[in-house]
Order: sequence, then structure tokens, then C-alpha cells
Amino acid sequence: MTTRIPPIQCLLTFEALARLRSVTQAADELCVTPSAVSHRVRQLEQMLGTKLFGRADFSLTTEGSEYLAHVREGITALGRFPGQGGAQGKRKLRVAVTPTFSRSILMPRLRGFTEAYPEIDLTLQVSIPLLDVVAEDADLMIRFGTGRYADVEHVCLMTDEVTPLASPAYLRENGPFDDIGELLGAKLIKSPLEPWRTWFLAHGVDAGEPAEGSSFNDIGLMCDAAAQGLGVALVRLKLGQPWLESGQLERVSARSVPSPHAHYLCWRTGALERWECQAFADWLKKSLA
Repeated sequence: MTTRIPPIQCLLTFEALARLRSVTQAADELCVTPSAVSHRVRQLEQMLGTKLFGRADFSLTTEGSEYLAHVREGITALGRFPGQGGAQGKRKLRVAVTPTFSRSILMPRLRGFTEAYPEIDLTLQVSIPLLDVVAEDADLMIRFGTGRYADVEHVCLMTDEVTPLASPAYLRENGPFDDIGELLGAKLIKSPLEPWRTWFLAHGVDAGEPAEGSSFNDIGLMCDAAAQGLGVALVRLKLGQPWLESGQLERVSARSVPSPHAHYLCWRTGALERWECQAFADWLKKSLA
């Protein structure tokens, strides 16, 4: 007796809909129409003779939850290629990430990804595309910039606001800086990644970058320099959170202004067709939501 196996596209659609709980998102991921998603799921349910989804929010039935585990196990097994071996069959994923985003945002959350996807071996590579420091052969890239990227597809992950930060000792000895004039007289730490012009223009002052002062091409190093008392740094609040929480840095002003740049997840066309790339993209977007 020949066992009838459901079509692979039905199984992939079921897995995507169970994970995303949205027909539209599943259709986008699979590059099909929403009606095709609904049709494939109905076809699978008819073949199995049971309902997989119980309600309009696409929560799984008991049978659906049990079957999903088998489907994911099967998809993972099919993704193991000859010669990899059972224990060596993990999917490799290389992600290029900017240094301080990795340190402040990604690393505190990363255990959640490794626990959710133990079958993926993740490699993080340092990249600063705004300064042409680019990791080679990455599957996914996290860039900080304007979002006008012609060479890759991308989605905005996180916007941020900037505000001046300094060490408590520097503020005691040199502050307070209650107006923009007083701040212009302070030692301002510079970075090509976060120009002071953003802050000056928000206060109605058309001033260029400080002519003097230390400069760093990494936001984390700039925060470390400010924590050591080298001066005042203009820092994105979400990235600077570890230094603020530890008390190494304090806000100079109660005000913050939008950064002209944001963090984007980028990929070359076709990359998200790989299961491990899509899994990381979905996880990262949800963890930052």
C-alpha cells in the first residue's frame, strides 16, 4: 500500500501560516497570493481529514499543533544535504551586524534565538557599511543609514533618537550645559556615524562639526570615551542604554531629537527563500517590536 504524502508546498504553507498567523504575511513570504495560501491549507486539511486551525486568529488545534512538530522535523530533515551527517546537519547562517547594535541590542536577545532555533548555527560578523567596512559573504546584513539601498532588499528594524551624554564626573566638573551656547563650549566627542549637526539644527543653530575633539568611528567606543570623561557625546538612546543603566553616562539634556538614520535588515534578492534566513528575519523583527 502506497502512503500518500501531502504536496511540499502545502506543508511549507502550513508551517508559514502557523508561525506568522497571518495569511497576508505567509503569502508575502512564499511569494504567492493570499488565496493560494488558503487553498493550500484547505487542501492539506482535506487530505488529513482534520482541522489544523481552530479560530480566525490562526491558533492551532491540538491535531494541528501535533502535526506542525512533524512538519518542522520533516522540513529540517529535507534541508540536510548529503555528506553533512546527522549531527553535522545544522543550517549555517552568517549575519553582518554593526558593532554597537550587536552589543546593545542583539546580544541581550540572542539566547532567545538560539533556544528557538537550535538547528541553526549563527555566525556574527562586524560590519560598518556607512564607512565601507563590509563583512564578506554574509547572508543577512544589519545596516545603519538612510535606507536608500539600491543593491539590496531591506526592511526598517529600528528608529532611534539622539541626545548628548556625558560621565557624571565630567558633568560635575564642567556642567551643567543648560543651553546650546554652553554646550558648544564643551569638549564635544565626534563620530562620522552621528554628526552633531543633527542636534544643532534641532535647536535652530546652523553649526558644523566641531573643529577640535576626539573622533571615533564606532558608537560603542564613543560611549566608552565619554564614560572615561573625554567630553560630551551625541548618542542614540537605544544603543546607549547599557551605559545609561550602569550609570557610566548621564543625559546632558532632557530633550532628544530623531536621528536622521535608522537600522535596516538587508538581504540580496532570493536570500529569504532560505528557511534559516527567513527564521532569523522573523525572529529579529518580532523581538524588536
